[in-house]
Amino acid sequence: MERANSELLTLPSGPALIEWRRSARARRVSLRIDPRGGSVVVTLPPRAGRTAGVALLMSHAAWVAERLAALPGAIAFADGAVLPLHGADHKVRHRPGVRGTAWVEGNEIVVAGDPGFLPRRLADFLRHEARRSLTALVARKAQQAGVAPRRITVKDTRSRWGSCAANRNLAFSWRLVMAPPFVQDYVTAHEVAHLVHMNHSPRFWALVGQLTPHTDAAMTWLRLHGPRLLRIG
Repeated sequence: MERANSELLTLPSGPALIEWRRSARARRVSLRIDPRGGSVVVTLPPRAGRTAGVALLMSHAAWVAERLAALPGAIAFADGAVLPLHGADHKVRHRPGVRGTAWVEGNEIVVAGDPGFLPRRLADFLRHEARRSLTALVARKAQQAGVAPRRITVKDTRSRWGSCAANRNLAFSWRLVMAPPFVQDYVTAHEVAHLVHMNHSPRFWALVGQLTPHTDAAMTWLRLHGPRLLRIG
């Protein structure tokens, strides 16, 4: 997949940010909404030109407008922002005269220091908390399944909440730390199960069911509320 080129394009419903991507594996022109950036991603196969992408955009302008309008509002990392932590809303509280970085006090996430450092310190805090929480969950699931991952990393992914590579490395979106515990439980169980079955066969899903009771509820939650997490930060 080549890097995206972005432009603001006027559709019948109004201007929209378009990200153009070319993929050697794509067989047709396709559209999808990127919740994180609030943009429309147009993927072009090797022999398709921009004209084909524009034609698809124009023919699906109503769909694009509906999906963009349905996106939750973006939430910046700033003093007073309200964001979820382990499924519970917390208000960001900046305390410039206090020593330290960031920590939780009741239903607040306190961030110390210069206001210019707030976004980075808040992001670092959430990533650290995600690593702590998800690593502990993976350890329990892996012990239950009788396997061991090679490495666990936390990233800021756009389309996957978790992944398992052939070399047994597991990766998770740090944004999962904002989801309820039962969602984190399911995603870690899903990826640990891939350490045994690198597919989505019946045996894979049977193992997932042994590792977590939350599959259906978590998948529904991510479908309904996952886009909100991608709009934070």
